[in-house]
Amino acid sequence: MTRQTVHEGWTLRAVPGEQVPAQVAGRSVPATVPGCVHTDLLAAGLIPEPFLDANETQLTWIGRTDWVYETTVDHQPGDDDRVDLVCAGLDTVATITLNDVQVGRTENMHRGHRFDVTSLLRPGANTLTVRFDSAYRYAEAHRDRLGDRPNAYPEPFQFIRKMACNFGWDWGPTLVTAGIWQEIGLHAWSTARLATVRPLVTVADGVGRVQVHVEVERTTDVPVTVRAAVAGGAAEVVVAAGERTAVATVEVRDPELWWPRGYGAQPLHRLDVTLCAPDGRELDAWSRRIGFRSVRLDTTPDAHGTPFVLHVNDVPVFVRGVNWIPDDPFPSRITRERLAHRFDQAAEAGINLLRVWGGGRYESADFYELADEAGLLVQQDFLFACAAYPEEEPFASEVAAEATEAVTRLAAHPSLVLWTGNNENIWGWHDWDWQEPLAGRTWGRGYYLDLLPRIVGELDPTRPYWPGSPWSGSDDIHPNDPAHGTTHIWDVWNTDDYTKYREYVPRFVAEFGYQAPPAYATLRGALSDEPLAHDSPGMAHHQKAADGDAKLQRGLDAHLPTPADFDDWHYLTQLNQARAIQLGVEHFRSHRDVCAGTIVWQLNDCWPVTSWAAIDGDGRRKPLWYALRRAYADRLLTVQPRDGGLALVAVNETGRPWRAPATVTRLTLAGEPRAKTGYELDVPPYAAVALPLPADLAGPEEATRELLVAEAGDEVERALWFFAEDRDARWPAARFDATVEPVDGGQRVRVTARTVLRDLTLFPDRLDPSAEVDRALVTLLPGESATFTVTADAPLDPAALTARPVLRCVNDIAATPTTEEATITEGATA
Repeated sequence: MTRQTVHEGWTLRAVPGEQVPAQVAGRSVPATVPGCVHTDLLAAGLIPEPFLDANETQLTWIGRTDWVYETTVDHQPGDDDRVDLVCAGLDTVATITLNDVQVGRTENMHRGHRFDVTSLLRPGANTLTVRFDSAYRYAEAHRDRLGDRPNAYPEPFQFIRKMACNFGWDWGPTLVTAGIWQEIGLHAWSTARLATVRPLVTVADGVGRVQVHVEVERTTDVPVTVRAAVAGGAAEVVVAAGERTAVATVEVRDPELWWPRGYGAQPLHRLDVTLCAPDGRELDAWSRRIGFRSVRLDTTPDAHGTPFVLHVNDVPVFVRGVNWIPDDPFPSRITRERLAHRFDQAAEAGINLLRVWGGGRYESADFYELADEAGLLVQQDFLFACAAYPEEEPFASEVAAEATEAVTRLAAHPSLVLWTGNNENIWGWHDWDWQEPLAGRTWGRGYYLDLLPRIVGELDPTRPYWPGSPWSGSDDIHPNDPAHGTTHIWDVWNTDDYTKYREYVPRFVAEFGYQAPPAYATLRGALSDEPLAHDSPGMAHHQKAADGDAKLQRGLDAHLPTPADFDDWHYLTQLNQARAIQLGVEHFRSHRDVCAGTIVWQLNDCWPVTSWAAIDGDGRRKPLWYALRRAYADRLLTVQPRDGGLALVAVNETGRPWRAPATVTRLTLAGEPRAKTGYELDVPPYAAVALPLPADLAGPEEATRELLVAEAGDEVERALWFFAEDRDARWPAARFDATVEPVDGGQRVRVTARTVLRDLTLFPDRLDPSAEVDRALVTLLPGESATFTVTADAPLDPAALTARPVLRCVNDIAATPTTEEATITEGATA
C-alpha cells in the first residue's frame, strides 16, 4: 500500500467569460494545493488584498467564474490491485478528469471523494485536471428549479453544500471561494483497505470500552483480520469473505478518565487499528488518540421547565463557552500553530467549550486534536444556518453523505460532546416570517428531526444530539423559550439595552453577544481612511451588521459619557461591549441552580471587522477578552440585583469548597467609607451562594458619587457595583502617577491613582502593532496601584505609553486632566 500526495506543479486559469478582468483572462498562474483561487490570485499579484478597505467588492467576479486547476502526475505502476484518486475536499462544484477522461463530479465542499483510476493511469506523466464551476451559477440554478426560500442574507447559500459564510455574514466578507481546499493524492492498495474506522468509547462501572466499528473495501473476496489495541488492551476480529463490516471491542479496566479543563486531566491513549491479510501481511493501518469519558445530556423536566445540563463522567459541567466561526475565509491559511494560539487564548479566558457554528465547516483534524489536548469541549453543529434549506435531491443525498462522513471522522475525539442539528433554522421558521413565502416547500425540518438524529443514533449513540440551537426540546413549546432547552438572546443587541439580560433566567444560553470595533492596530492595518472615524468609508464597510453603528450609539448613550473624537469612541465602544457581556455572564452564572451554561457570541473573527468577537481578525484581544477572563473565572464574586435590593453572590466552579471571609464596603468615589459589612463565605463545590446586602449598603446617600466594593481575599477578583451610570456619575478629573521600567521581554507600567480611575486600560498596539498587555479594565480607588506588563518587539516610548490615547479610563473623558494633574515618572530604560 502506498500513498502519494499530489500537491505540486499545479496551475490555475480562469475559464473565459466577460466578467473575468483583463489582467486575469488568458493567464495561467501557479496554484498552491491545498488552497483556493483567491490565495493563488493574491500570490500572483492579480487581485488586491481582499481585507483592505472595500476591496472585497471588486472580487465578486471570482465566485461567478469557472476555474481550472491542472497538474502532471508521475505514476510508476506497481503490483497493486487498485489505485484511487482521493480528494479530501473540493470546493465545490468540481469535475475531475485524468488524461482527458472524466473521473467524477462533486457538489459538496463538506465531504471527501474517492475515485478508482486504475485503468486511466499510464506509466510516466499523467494530466490531472479539476474544473470548478461557478458556485453562484450552481446555487442559483437549484434555487430557480426548486423555488426560492427565505434566509438571513440576499445570497443563495442554502442551495449549495458549501461554507455558508463564504457568501458574507453580519461579521464576514463575501468571498466566494473555489479550489482544492484539502489534501489530494493517489492511494494504491491490494486485497482490502480500511474504508472507515469508527471508535465508540464508553465508560461504565470502572470499565472503559472501545467498540471499533470497521468497514472494509475489497478487491478480493478473502477473509481479513482487524486488530485493535489501546491502553494495554487488544482485540481482533475476522471479517469473513463476502463481509464488509466488523466490530472489535477492547476493554480497559479502571482507565484514567479524560476531563474537561478545570475538572481534571486529559489523558489520551493511542488507538491502533490494523487490517491484515490471511497470511498475516499488514494491508492497512489507522491510528488516533482517544480519551475515556462518558457524556450525557440531562433534559428531565423540573419545576423551572426543561433543563439542559451536560454531564461528563457523571459530573454536571457548567458550560463557560464561546461560539467559534471559521478563523479565515481561506481555510488553507489556518495552521495548527494558529489554532493552538486561539485555544490558548480561549483557555486563558476561562472558557471550557467551543461551539462550532453551523454556517462554517467541520473543522480540521488539528482543531479537534488540540481540543482533546486542552480539555476544551466541542459542540458541533451540522452545517445549516439562518435559512430554509431544500430537502429535495441532490441535497438530501449530499446531506446524508456529509453527515455520515463527519460523524464517522469525529467519533474518536473525547472533546466532542454534543451534536446540534442547525443554527436558528427552527426558530426562523417560527418567528422570521418564513411560512408564507415558503408556501409549503421544504425548509430543513426533515433533516433536523429525522435524518440527522437517525444518523447520529446509528453511528454515534455515545453522544447526545439536539435538533437545533435554539431548541426547546418539543414541538409543543416555542423553540426559543428560555425556560426550556437552549435559547438565543438577541433582543439585547438588536433592540434593548444590555441590562435586559437580567430579565432572563434561562436554562442554557447558546448565543448572546454585543459588538465593538477591533483593535486600533488591526483597523490601521486594514483601512486607509484618513482621518479614521466611526463612519469613514472603510470603517463603514467593515461594519456588516444591520444598523450596527446605530446600535453601538444606543449603547453608548445609555451608559457612557459622550465621546469627543474617534479615540474616545473606539475606547468606549470596546468598553461597552466588555461591560455588556460581563454583566450577562455574571448574571447567568449567579443563577447556576437554574442556568447550566452560557455560550458567548463569539470568540474569534475571520477578518478585520466590527463584530461581537473577543479576539479580532488579526488575533488581538479586545477588552471583552479580559472581561470574559473575569466573568468566567473558576471563582466569581459578583453583586447582583435580588428581590428589590442587592446581593453578594459567590460562584464556585471548582471541586473544592470555597470558604473565605468577605467584606462589602460602600465608598465615595473619593475612597471614603460610608458603610461596611462582613460575611463568611461557605460555597460548596459547583454551587453559588447569594447573600442579601443590608439596606445601609444597598442604598446610597449620593448615587452619583458612590460605589460598592466586595472583596474575598487575593484568590478572587473583587466585585464592584456603581449606583449611577458613567454618563451621570460625578467623576473627578483623572489624576495618577505612572512609572515605566524595562523587564524581560517588555516593560512594566505601574499606575498609582490619586483619584478614582474607572476601567483603566492600556492600548499599546497604538504604538506598535506587536504590542500586547496582560490586563485591562482595572478600576482603582485613590491610593491604589496596578501593574501592567507590556510585551512588544521593541521598547515603547514611556511617555506615550502612559498618556492618551494609549492609557485610558472613563473619567479622562468625563473630566480631562490637566498636565499638572497627571504625573508620569519614567523608570530605567533599556
